[in-house]
Amino acid sequence: MPQRRTTLADVAATAGVSKAAVSRVINDAPGVSARTRDHVREVIARLGYRPDPVARALASGHGDLVELVVIDDPSRYSTNPYYGRVTAGILQELAGGNAHLRVHVIDEAGAPALLARIADTVSLGIVTIDIAPALAAEIDARCHKVVSLTPSAPGVPFVGTENEHGAYAAVRHLHDTGRRHVAAVHGPEGNPCADARREGHRRAVQDLGLPDRFARGKFCRSAGYAATERLLAEEPGLDGLFVACDLMAAGAAQALAAAGRRVPGDVALVGYDDSLIAACATPPMSSVRQPVEQMAAAATRALVDGQLAPHWRRVFPAELHVRESSGAPSIPS
Repeated sequence: MPQRRTTLADVAATAGVSKAAVSRVINDAPGVSARTRDHVREVIARLGYRPDPVARALASGHGDLVELVVIDDPSRYSTNPYYGRVTAGILQELAGGNAHLRVHVIDEAGAPALLARIADTVSLGIVTIDIAPALAAEIDARCHKVVSLTPSAPGVPFVGTENEHGAYAAVRHLHDTGRRHVAAVHGPEGNPCADARREGHRRAVQDLGLPDRFARGKFCRSAGYAATERLLAEEPGLDGLFVACDLMAAGAAQALAAAGRRVPGDVALVGYDDSLIAACATPPMSSVRQPVEQMAAAATRALVDGQLAPHWRRVFPAELHVRESSGAPSIPS
């Protein structure tokens, strides 16, 4: 197991002084005798303590803090490119200033306690991903410094994209290229983005006179694979597939390949996000672009500039980027 990192409290306990005294030594602040200062420095060196640079900046008054809270299984943070794009967008907005970013990745059970603690101490504000509406409303009422990267509770500020429009455009595109046995793989029910994309798909098939055929799963590769397997079993003639995120679409592509179905010759495939996964797929995958970095930057800018107010929102357009994965169907010989 990795060794636990030495904390300021460990230094204080070993040196027999208060945490405030250790903080003064670290920040070269007055109020500590020379003898105590030398003793604490010796303990710091012996324990190998390294101060948190963000905490030092805040303690010295030379920085403010934006908290990013990702509510998901921590094991998925490094495998979902969406989270990396959000982090990049926040850091781009903070570059050159005195504000810092701190990231928390926590499951749904631990989120309420973490957010309540952060809400009482945060200087600039909190950017959340996949927060439940009731929890968003509670934390917003507590500190008025919360921006969700999806619509949440009424009145809670959020940044989003035209999810329903993007899904509608994807299904319309599949129909326009000659696909008539179209299905969709959607994200989990109750997730605002997933539900909006589901509604765009439902409205499109209704307008086009197509069957409303779909499956749901989590926003992960394995769920996309399993959902596509189910859809192929239900509809062997499937020739068009809209998938509600690129990570799920990667799993869908694997399931199609395992079933001997060619993309796009047999099945046209369209994802959502227009992430690196789509651009680097073989063949390159059509996808609805979600400007994640710009969305995260807009949320951060609102916090840093103090723009937030009840019902504040920013909605970005969703544009379909067509690539080889949704080309015209093959013509039987």
